[in-house]
Amino acid sequence: MSLTVLGDLNWLAVVVATIAYFALGLVWYADYAFGRAWQRAAGWDLSPPEKVGVGVFAIPLVTCFVITLATAMIGYASRTDNIMEGILLGLVVGLGIALPVRFVTGAYDMTKPAPITFAAIGAGYHVVGLTLAGAILGQWI
Repeated sequence: MSLTVLGDLNWLAVVVATIAYFALGLVWYADYAFGRAWQRAAGWDLSPPEKVGVGVFAIPLVTCFVITLATAMIGYASRTDNIMEGILLGLVVGLGIALPVRFVTGAYDMTKPAPITFAAIGAGYHVVGLTLAGAILGQWI
C-alpha cells in the first residue's frame, strides 16, 4: 500500500463515516448513556460545566477523521466492497487496535478512581464507532 490510495478513496464515504463515528460519541457520552459513569470513573465533577470550548468537540472530530481515514485506507487495500466486509473491517480495527490501546493506556491510569470502567467505556465507544464507520465505508468504498 502507498499513499497514492488517498486519491482513490471515496472521500464522501470518509466524511460521512467520520460524522457518524463522532455523532455516536455525542450519544455514547451523554448523561443518559455512559456519560455519568464515564465521568465518575474519570473522577470528574458531575456538575454541568459553565463553559464548553470548541476543543471539546474539535479534538474528537479530528481524531475520528484520522482513524476513519486509516480504516478507509485499510479497507481499500483489502478490497472491502460491501457492508458485511465493512462491518468486519470495523470490528477488526476496533477490537484489534482501538480496544487494546485504550485498555493498556486506561487500565493503568492510577489517576482515575475506576480505571477499568473508564477504559471499558472508551474502548466500547471505539469498537462500536469503528464498526459503524466500517459499515459505511464498506458500502461506499
